[in-house]
Amino acid sequence: MAGSEWVIDGLPDEYQQHLRAYVKDVQRVYGDSLDGVLLYGSAVRGEFLPGRSNLNIVLVVKSTKADQLKKYSPLHRRWAKEQIVVPLFVTQADLPAMALVFPLEYLEIQEQHRLLAGQDPFVGFKVDQRYLRAEVLQSLRGNLLRVRQRFIEGGGVEEAITILLPLSLTATLPCLRGVQRLLGRPVLSQGEPLLKDVETLFSVDLSGLHDAWLLKRGQISPGQKEVPRLMERYLDSFERLVQSVETRLTQEPA
Repeated sequence: MAGSEWVIDGLPDEYQQHLRAYVKDVQRVYGDSLDGVLLYGSAVRGEFLPGRSNLNIVLVVKSTKADQLKKYSPLHRRWAKEQIVVPLFVTQADLPAMALVFPLEYLEIQEQHRLLAGQDPFVGFKVDQRYLRAEVLQSLRGNLLRVRQRFIEGGGVEEAITILLPLSLTATLPCLRGVQRLLGRPVLSQGEPLLKDVETLFSVDLSGLHDAWLLKRGQISPGQKEVPRLMERYLDSFERLVQSVETRLTQEPA
């Protein structure tokens, strides 16, 4: 059982204090019906960016009935401003079925999480990966379709593109870790080495995704003329990536 003495490496002290206060609030509201509180995502991977990243939480509860979910509403109003998004609510009984149909997401959580309070449901748990390949292929192709749609919805303007590219890349990186798992590669948690490994693995130019990574991290500030070219490079890289992954994974034995 986790206590309040935990420290999340690389997470600013301000946010660690927020998390400790948040956990106390959740425990106060849910009491004995709360089995565990887990943190996952960029805060655990050491890639959290104040003002840009969210704090992602799993709440393991005894019941997910409407009255129990409704209890969280005041907590959301209180903590959303501190970048704590609405958590995933799961029960111990839910976990096997949810991990079966969403293996990509639950492998991500299992491999990169910290227990903040209660019991860790992933101790001794094995994610069934029989549908991992299908989810990786579907998610990659779906992300490509969505980025095209969002580009049109945003009218191709600079502000919309600079918001769209980091969001699209964030949704894509777990898919690339899924590719590494399927091909027996070491699974790299951090974005930049992950992109380089996939680029080498498929001999494909991912410069557009590297640009989006730098944009996401606030390391580049492209001007008005450069932003449309950034979008073009991103789409070109993404399309090559999807084609390469689909070709490789559909040739691999199931």
